[in-house]
Amino acid sequence: MWPIYLQSLAGGALIGLAAALYLLVDGRIAGAVGIFAGALRGPSPGFWRNLAFLAGLILGPVLYRAVFGAFPAVRIDASLGALALAGLVVGFGARLGSGCTSGHGVCGLARLSRRSIVAVATFMATAIATVALMNAAGIP
Repeated sequence: MWPIYLQSLAGGALIGLAAALYLLVDGRIAGAVGIFAGALRGPSPGFWRNLAFLAGLILGPVLYRAVFGAFPAVRIDASLGALALAGLVVGFGARLGSGCTSGHGVCGLARLSRRSIVAVATFMATAIATVALMNAAGIP
C-alpha cells in the first residue's frame, strides 16, 4: 500500500492534468457544477462531453480500487438529513458564486482570475467561520 501522502499527490496531479487537458482540448473550464448542470439540461451542444466528464468522476474510485486494492476510506458521521441540507446549501452557493471549488479553486486560481480569487477567499472564510462556530458550540 502506498503512503497516504503519495495517494494524495497522485490524486492532485490527476485533477490538475484533467483540468489542463479539458482547457487545452476543449477550451473550457473544468468546473464540476457547470458540467453537471450542462448534463442535466439534456441533449444540447456539449451534452456528451459533460456526460463523459461525469462518468470519469464516477469511475475514479473504481480506478483507485484497481490501483490500491481497496476503495478509499470514507467516514461520514452526519445524518442523511444534514448531508442533504449541506448539499443544497453548497449547490446554492455554487450557483450564486457562478462556480464551485473545482472551477474557481483549481482552474480560476491557476489563471489568476480576480473573480476566482474573491470566490476562493469567500469559500475559505466561510469554511473557517463554520468550523470555528461548530467547535465553539461543541458540535463534532
